[in-house]
Amino acid sequence: MNRDANDAPRPPADVIRDGNLKATIWRNEAANGPFYATSFVRTFRDQDGQFHDTNSFVATDLLKLSELARKAYERTADLRREDREQARTQGASPDDDRRAQFKADRSSSTSRTPARER
Repeated sequence: MNRDANDAPRPPADVIRDGNLKATIWRNEAANGPFYATSFVRTFRDQDGQFHDTNSFVATDLLKLSELARKAYERTADLRREDREQARTQGASPDDDRRAQFKADRSSSTSRTPARER
């Protein structure tokens, strides 16, 4: 579980369910800006009726798990897009700095590489 600076648990960015399968999307902060990680679990009930989560999936879960992963991928892309839009409204985003650095690195490497003659 992710924690903030006060060491209190943070809620997930989103949870997607399909029957007894669950994808939990976590937002994390890094030097280059936020990123998202997803965990997958299958919920089952033991002999005593208690619910538990496991990271082990049976064969009949695999197709549902792949579709859940696709949905989590799409949702993560939406969350990243929302982060970029929010950063733009608040000023320059970390992506802007990375893009500028990439362009500078790319232009300096192409200027040193001679063009091929045909």
